[in-house]
Amino acid sequence: MFSFSYITTIQFFLILSFSTISSSTSSNATSIYEVLSNHGLPMGIFPKGVNEFNVDEDGKFWVHLDQACNAKFENELHYDRNVSGSLSYGKIDALTGLEAQDLFLWFPVMSIRVDVPSSGLIYFDVGAAYKQFSLSLFETPPECVAVRTDDDSKGQSGRLRYKLDQETFGRDVL
Repeated sequence: MFSFSYITTIQFFLILSFSTISSSTSSNATSIYEVLSNHGLPMGIFPKGVNEFNVDEDGKFWVHLDQACNAKFENELHYDRNVSGSLSYGKIDALTGLEAQDLFLWFPVMSIRVDVPSSGLIYFDVGAAYKQFSLSLFETPPECVAVRTDDDSKGQSGRLRYKLDQETFGRDVL
């Protein structure tokens, strides 16, 4: 017959292998939308059609879009072809590749957070302030309209307009 320690050892390895399988399945999500949902964030933070993404064990992630695009919520969001950041439960920090438009100006979104899901609010950190939106706006991934990626990709508003105005200031006089 088998000794007690032999059976205990086998049980330990079985439990260890099952916990390894379950942890690897949760970290190998099939879509970025599933990853967002698993982290307490709405799926609509990223537009439809994201096929390439990676999430490291420490939460660092990148998302690759086929092309830069804009999506409309209450305000307009601009997604670069590559968006990256650091993901934790209810929050994305160190965000790059995402900008929000407000009053004809574009502001880089530095972080996104959902403090209390039952509050129905999501917050976008755009540097000087937090923009507050209804969480329901982000329930499903939005359609995203392709934009040109050269300097005119956002029309001539925000930072680009300011830069152009500074370069041409005073030239039209005479």
